[in-house]
Amino acid sequence: MAATVLLESVGLGLSALVALVGWPFGWLPDPGLVALMTTLVALGPTAELYRAGARPRGAGVIAALLALVTVTVLVAAAVTWAFPALTASRGAALAVGHLVGLPAGVAVLARFLGREAKG
Repeated sequence: MAATVLLESVGLGLSALVALVGWPFGWLPDPGLVALMTTLVALGPTAELYRAGARPRGAGVIAALLALVTVTVLVAAAVTWAFPALTASRGAALAVGHLVGLPAGVAVLARFLGREAKG
């Protein structure tokens, strides 16, 4: 889980740097590509957590997805409210929400599956 958070933080930093350099020239990174790449990075640790978890694992996956969606929507709304001029497209706000929500979803999955294994 720590590796996922670290890799996503580095990816977010690189995307922010590219956006700051490209912004004066009218180029910004595609929010969908950023969200896709961070999802692919998080799939490995998430699959390992899922395989290592005790059965039944379905409730943990549902809780993780609900956490991911909730955090993504809340952060996207906060980014849109805080930076209305910078987030003219909803895709940028959703990408930022996804970057914050993905580690939260993995953390909920790890917590839930760890609790199932104990009891």
